[in-house]
Amino acid sequence: MEMLRSAARRVVGTKQVTRALKAGKAARAYVANDADTFIFQQVIRAAEDAGVPCIRVETMKELGSVCGVDVPAAAAAVLR
Repeated sequence: MEMLRSAARRVVGTKQVTRALKAGKAARAYVANDADTFIFQQVIRAAEDAGVPCIRVETMKELGSVCGVDVPAAAAAVLR
């Protein structure tokens, strides 16, 4: 989580994370365990297809807080 907190370049949100993974721009992905099952599986699958490690975070609230946004976040990624 420290890598995500200190990353100069990152994206937050399922759409942006999925786009970054498909474009080969993501170095590491994060997904919240309490995210909607469809979203959770979508991010995991995209990370596996891209060969990028996907770290699970306990809650969306925690992930949003680490990313510095005031709302819960289902997914985030550190960019290359």
